[in-house]
Amino acid sequence: GPVAETFRVIQGAMTEEYMRSTQGVFQFELSGDGGGTWYIDLKSKGGSAGFGKPPVAADVVMSMSSADFVKMFTDKLKPFMAFMPGNSSIKGDMMLTLSLEKML
Repeated sequence: GPVAETFRVIQGAMTEEYMRSTQGVFQFELSGDGGGTWYIDLKSKGGSAGFGKPPVAADVVMSMSSADFVKMFTDKLKPFMAFMPGNSSIKGDMMLTLSLEKML
């Protein structure tokens, strides 16, 4: 589905340099179609992204609908527009969230 496809694209976009500058682990709690727990690990060697809990503790946990997540990463919605109150939430390091935006 679109969520899995988005994570495939993210995994392909990871570079050593980007990982070095970010050093963060993101966990996404998605509701709706293709929802569940997903993660992007930009800290462990090699990096990874996919379904399930991250291999190490997350620095940032974001909750949103899977539709908003896909829109966020396909740039149909500027990332922070997705995080309006009542729509979704972010817990953790906001600076890391900004660095994630650079990858998009």
